Amino acid sequence: MKIIDYYIIKKFLGTFFYAISLLIIIVIIFDISENIDEFLENEAPLRNIIFDYYLNFIPYFINLFIYLFTFISVIFFTSKLASNTEVIAFLNSGISYNRFLRPYFISAIFLAILSFYLSNFLIPPANQNRREFKDQYMEKLTKNKDRNIHLQISPGEFVYVQNFSIGSRLGFKFTLEKFEDDELIYKLSAERFSWDTATKSWHIEDYFIRKFDDGKESIRMGSSFDTTLALVPADLYILKEDYEIMNYWELNEKIVNERLKGSDNVKYYEVEKGKRLASPFATIVMTLIGVSLSSRKIRGGMGMHLGLGLGIAFSFILFMQISTVFATFGNLSPLFAAWIPNLIFTIIGVFLLRSTPK
Repeated sequence: MKIIDYYIIKKFLGTFFYAISLLIIIVIIFDISENIDEFLENEAPLRNIIFDYYLNFIPYFINLFIYLFTFISVIFFTSKLASNTEVIAFLNSGISYNRFLRPYFISAIFLAILSFYLSNFLIPPANQNRREFKDQYMEKLTKNKDRNIHLQISPGEFVYVQNFSIGSRLGFKFTLEKFEDDELIYKLSAERFSWDTATKSWHIEDYFIRKFDDGKESIRMGSSFDTTLALVPADLYILKEDYEIMNYWELNEKIVNERLKGSDNVKYYEVEKGKRLASPFATIVMTLIGVSLSSRKIRGGMGMHLGLGLGIAFSFILFMQISTVFATFGNLSPLFAAWIPNLIFTIIGVFLLRSTPK
């Protein structure tokens, strides 16, 4: 790399981290003012507020707006270069416009890798502590599912539960059915069942078992017995946005399990996976648009660049939200929905790049 590369990379990353650091401070101040009543009412310890909640909030916030602040940073410092005629000096020195773009994309790729690492590997364990604090001192993240729960827990095994209580780990009207070649071979019915946290097993009470073997039926009943199933209490209640604590591999495994169970919630996890893959690439797309837009010297200077840039950035966010809604509640593929904004704005970026004076 040459001096120009180090110069632009330093400007790019320096502006990015400076801008996002300032906004983090502002957001934390506003968040404290909004939640201080809950902190005081629930007697949240100061140490937990700082280290469990806000310290783990920082990487989550950085990744949430990384592509937006990449765009704003590019617009801001490139507009200054253009207004000081530095871009013209670079190009007049014999550097091609494509060569001028190289340090921008080096920085953008670095931020894209950072975003991928944050969203898939660093933020999930950090979110664990943040969510535990939030559940204890701010809002409950768990709630009971509706009555009459139907699940497929493994191929050919189906479970029905009338209702299940999170607090007591106790459920009523439990049924387990096993099928082989579309024929029922086993059925367990029980009035009550509960989760034993010590042995990680289910305690079945007042049960009735029917087995079918070559057309012969056998019946057994009793008061209680313990058993293990491909079922855990978390399958029987709703944990709000639990994908936040899953790394990339755990999220993939969750998607497979939710599909197996025939859960309607599988789309939420598929949308989250799509966003985790598409959002890092958005930093590169926003860099392309930002430098193409702000490297030209125009009347109105930085103010005009920032105004146009913010309009494009919020249009990108709007497209992302719309596609997410269609993927979650409609028939749009979650993976395709996550990439639609990138595809549309890549076309816009290429058009701006081709029309930029070189």
